[in-house]
Amino acid sequence: MAITKRLPAQQPFEVRKSTIQGKGAFATRLIRKGSRIAEYVGERISHEEGDRRYDDPKMKRHHTFLFVVNKKILVDAAVDGNDSRFINHSCDPNAEVTIEDRRIFIDAIKTIRPGEELYYDYSYDRDDADGDDARYPCYCGSKICRGTILAAETPKKAAVRKATSKGKKKSKGKKTAGGKKGTKTKRPAKRKSA
Repeated sequence: MAITKRLPAQQPFEVRKSTIQGKGAFATRLIRKGSRIAEYVGERISHEEGDRRYDDPKMKRHHTFLFVVNKKILVDAAVDGNDSRFINHSCDPNAEVTIEDRRIFIDAIKTIRPGEELYYDYSYDRDDADGDDARYPCYCGSKICRGTILAAETPKKAAVRKATSKGKKKSKGKKTAGGKKGTKTKRPAKRKSA
C-alpha cells in the first residue's frame, strides 16, 4: 500500500508540560484538518519482547510507548522514538492514527490552532478483566470523557462483562489502543493499536 499523505518538512508541534499527563505535544502553527502531523517511530519488536519489557501488572502505574502495528510487530518509541510519542490521549481527539504499509502516522481530524495540544484516542484493547478501567484512567477532562483510555465498550459487551464478572476472576489479556499494549503502546495497545 502506498503512503497516501506527505509528512510535513518541519515538525508542526513542540513538546512541553501538559495539564493532562506529563509532557504533551502542542501545535506551533496552524494544522489543517486532514493534514499529516507526524510518524510514530521507534524500535520494531515482537509482542513477546513487548511483554518482556513491560510487565503491566507489576508496574505501579501503566506507562509505555508501545504501539501495535499488526499481530507480529510493535513499535517501542522509548527506543529511537521521536516527539510523536508525547501526543496524549483524549476522548475528544483532534487527531487520529493511520497505519499504512506497516508504518504509524498521526493525522489531524480537526483544524488545530497554534498553542493547542494534540490528542488522539488511544482506544486500548480491552481484555474484559475487572478493574481495567481504573488501571487505565483518562484525565482528558472533555465533556464526553469515558474515564479510561481503553476503547469504549459496546452496551452489549458491558452487560455481558458485568453479568459474568460476579464471583469470577478474569485472566489478564493484552491491551491494544488504537495500538498500544497495556502501557503507552500506541496503535492504539498502550498497547495502542490502530
